[in-house]
Formats: sequence, structure tokens, C-alpha cells
Amino acid sequence: MPFFITIEGPDGSGKTTVAQRLMPLLQQAGHSFVYTREPGGSEIAEQIRSIVLDRHNTKMDRKTEALLYAASRRQHLIETIMPALQTGHHVLCDRFIDSSLAYQGYARGLGIEAVLDINLFATEHRLPDLTLYFDVDAETGLARIRANDQREVNRLDLEASAFHQRVREGYLELVRRDPKRIRVLDASLSIDQVVQAAYHEIQAFFKEHGA
Repeated sequence: MPFFITIEGPDGSGKTTVAQRLMPLLQQAGHSFVYTREPGGSEIAEQIRSIVLDRHNTKMDRKTEALLYAASRRQHLIETIMPALQTGHHVLCDRFIDSSLAYQGYARGLGIEAVLDINLFATEHRLPDLTLYFDVDAETGLARIRANDQREVNRLDLEASAFHQRVREGYLELVRRDPKRIRVLDASLSIDQVVQAAYHEIQAFFKEHGA
């Protein structure tokens, strides 16, 4: 049975770097994975990404932002995620529904339940089977972003530190609500340590489910 696994975390948590190092380890362990990301992951979804993350779109309304993310997610789900799962591949996705709940629902103040309803409509109630949450404080995450001149700087990166702190608070609220699905990793550790922790969590999950 193929599983849908997501990685989540505030900006600068290192989850994308970890995912790139995780993929060959998972493949070497005999697991067939498709790696993808949000916003984006399919042609139309990538076009929406370019709009929602454009640094010039500072006038974007918070509800418009939430709806664009949900629209991108819908297209990504039907074009990339579901076809991969239906053909027997596990999926590792960098961000999914929990990002919208933390960023737009909690940090933007739209309400977790309101944003959840929008996204459950978009995804037909499809949630990840396992989510790894990379926890790091806002100051550390933002310092990493500033230090990485290879990283794409997007509209959300320009938000004040207080916004990114609320994002983290939002994620921790989601962990409190769904501790069975969302497993917390200490992202303040070295990349190698976080990669190993993520790998062991996924392997443990597979073992629990006989995969």
C-alpha cells in the first residue's frame, strides 16, 4: 500500500534540504518514492505558485492567498500526487494542507477551521498518512534564510519576525490537535541529524503499517 508523506515547517527549517537527502536513502532501502513540492508540483500549480509567491504582489488579500494555495493544491493532487499513489509509488511532498492551516489559518488570522474547510473541498478530504514537522524558532529560521544566498526569497520571507513566530505557533497547535499523524523533529540540530531522525521516523511508520 503506497503512503502519502508530507514534510512541514516554518521557513528556514531546512525541510527541503533534508528531503533532497532523504530521497536516495529511502530508495536505497527499497522504497519507491515520488518527490514533489507545494505550492507547485504540476504545470498549472507552478503557474499559481509564481503568482502567490511573487515579491511584488504585496497587495494580495489574505483570503485570495488562501484560495490560491487551495487551487494550486487541488491541481497538484489530481495531476501528480494521486497518479503516483495509484501506480504504487509512495509520495514525499514538501508542504501540503498543514502549511495553509499554519500560515493562512493561524498566522493570517483566517481561522484554522475556515481554511481547513476550503482545503478539504479542494482535496476531497485527502490528508497525508504521515507528516513530519520540522520545528525551529522564527529567529533561527530567518537567520538561515538570510545566510543562504542560493535560496529563493519569496513574498512570505519578507514578513516580519512576528508573523513567522505565529506560523510556528500555528504548527504547534496542529501538532496538539493531531499528534498521531504529525511527528515533531528538532530542526535546530545539524542537517545530518535531522536527516537521520526523519529517515528513522519514516522507517518506523512503514514498520507499523507492514510496508
